[in-house]
Amino acid sequence: MRRRLYAPLLTAALALSAALLPMSEASAAPADKPQVLSSWTQTGATSYNAFFAARANQSAWSTYGFDWSTDYCTTSPDNPFGFPFQNACVRHDFGYRNYKAAGTFSSNKERLDDAFYADLKRVCSAYSGIKKGSCDAAAWTYYQAVDKLGYTAVVDAKNSSSAALTWSGRSK
Repeated sequence: MRRRLYAPLLTAALALSAALLPMSEASAAPADKPQVLSSWTQTGATSYNAFFAARANQSAWSTYGFDWSTDYCTTSPDNPFGFPFQNACVRHDFGYRNYKAAGTFSSNKERLDDAFYADLKRVCSAYSGIKKGSCDAAAWTYYQAVDKLGYTAVVDAKNSSSAALTWSGRSK
């Protein structure tokens, strides 16, 4: 008899304690945020599709605090020579922004760039002949840019003031 009484009381006590938690604790990102982020930034088409399904329903993921912002392909054309690279750039931006925020960008950059290249190659797989060759060349160029300059841009943005100080100290 006592067990039947304790179960509803325990449930009510847990519900009350959850309601009384400070807002900062109650609004903390779920513990599986790194796994979710990783699942959306892999090289495969399943990861790509899962990311865009989530992006279309961002409100369902609001407790995770993801940064969904994008500048698409930054200063490069989003659709070079008519090849639709914009979505690949969106997912790449998502990975860069969220891994930077998590403080784990350096250990994930190579995979993010590889996923970007896989996304670009999926775009190019829709073409054949000379058009496919042109698309593949553009994809390779975009990949090389993020591979070689992506980390530099991050470091430069974080250290622009200290880099300027170092440079001015050397020039004296």
